[in-house]
Amino acid sequence: MSKYPQKPLELGRLATIALCERGGKVRTSDFASAPQPGMRAGQWLDGLPRLLAADSLRALVAAMEAARRKQKPIVWGLGGHVIKCGLAPVLIDLARRGFATAFALNGAAAIHDFEIALAGATSEDVEAVLPDGRFGTAEETGREMSRAIVEGVRDGLGAGEALCRHLESVAAPEFASYSLLVGAWRGAVPVTVHVAIGADTPHTHPAFDPAALGAATHHDFRLFCTLVAELDDGGVYLNVGSAVILPEVFLKAVSVVRNLGHPLKNFTTANLDFLQHYRPRVNVVARPHAQAGGQGIAITGHHELMIPLLAAVLADRDER
Repeated sequence: MSKYPQKPLELGRLATIALCERGGKVRTSDFASAPQPGMRAGQWLDGLPRLLAADSLRALVAAMEAARRKQKPIVWGLGGHVIKCGLAPVLIDLARRGFATAFALNGAAAIHDFEIALAGATSEDVEAVLPDGRFGTAEETGREMSRAIVEGVRDGLGAGEALCRHLESVAAPEFASYSLLVGAWRGAVPVTVHVAIGADTPHTHPAFDPAALGAATHHDFRLFCTLVAELDDGGVYLNVGSAVILPEVFLKAVSVVRNLGHPLKNFTTANLDFLQHYRPRVNVVARPHAQAGGQGIAITGHHELMIPLLAAVLADRDER
């Protein structure tokens, strides 16, 4: 005998509805098809379920293809992890195919790529070297990046172009092809670099010139604003692996170009990361499209899987 005064509700008079009348949001027509031996990447995309992230990937591919047809920018904003996990050759090939018309890097992405060009290796074991203060003290990284920035400012260049130009002369020949900065320089693809002073290891080097870096990265912010203005009516901006710096820079650029009277509507933004952080979600995917049309796309997954898959689909459809 229950001690509770409440009694279970009787369900005998519950009204039901026929399954065929109710319908459903998922139907067999939305299902995936099994992969087949020898399947091309474009066929693989066609065979994905017509649901959720698979449809988001299709939408991103379609937007990038449309942008290229209309000769609109496809700008990639890159965090350090994208470079650390070995994707520079994939990104260089996307630029060659017209699916990347400019790159915006945070400080970490620029550092990792610069070190790859110099030595073919990057990414310190922080826990091993932090206790005795050796973290971030690589001589060549700090010296050569600082030199590139100082000389670039002298010649009226931004941080990205200055680093690219300098690497063309100091990169090790056997590693140059693995560097996004070198590849972009050789292909005349614009690169901007956006830093928070004190956040990156070269800022501690004795040769570091904060005034030069400030001028260089501000130059690049203004250049980035030009790139963002050109997104109007069909361009694509992808934020890949930057949780804070680039989403903030992007949102300010959106406001600047609209403030100056440039139309900026009906474009596509995407955030690709293994976590959907707050700033990319609101500053890249949502806010830029308020009262402006277009679409924001969020796809969650590891860069070392997502970017090669996206590139494979674009290359396959391009060649066909």
